Amino acid sequence: MKALVKKFAAAALIAVSTFTMAAEGPGAKTTKANLNLSTADFALEHYVAVTTEGESAGVEQLFAGDFSQKIQSTNAQSHSREAVVKSLKKQKGEKLNCTVTTNIIEESADYMVAKVTLKFENFTKIDLVTLERLGNDWKVSKSINSYK
Repeated sequence: MKALVKKFAAAALIAVSTFTMAAEGPGAKTTKANLNLSTADFALEHYVAVTTEGESAGVEQLFAGDFSQKIQSTNAQSHSREAVVKSLKKQKGEKLNCTVTTNIIEESADYMVAKVTLKFENFTKIDLVTLERLGNDWKVSKSINSYK
């Protein structure tokens, strides 16, 4: 009798779990990743992970509302925050085959400018990144890219 009760309890537990997961659906978890952006260094480290290692957690949280990206080349381009976030989300899990170095150019209590160099086999991408303290978090507010 105890074995029968255990089987029914296990079946009920499996059924409840299955119905709960089905009701939530695949995109039901809308909670944002809780990133530690309390320092400029943490924010810069996460920016590098997002842009080079395919990290997608907290992409919206990383960029300031007025973020802009400029690409300096023969066809100069500008991209809005929304376009950059959308593009980075599509690159989820894709790691770039490059060597990354970061250098802090300027730093104060409320902003930082860093040079992120991505060395690929046939070219180099240089990304000048501006980070600002907004409240208690640091956000990327501007990115200017050039290629060599």
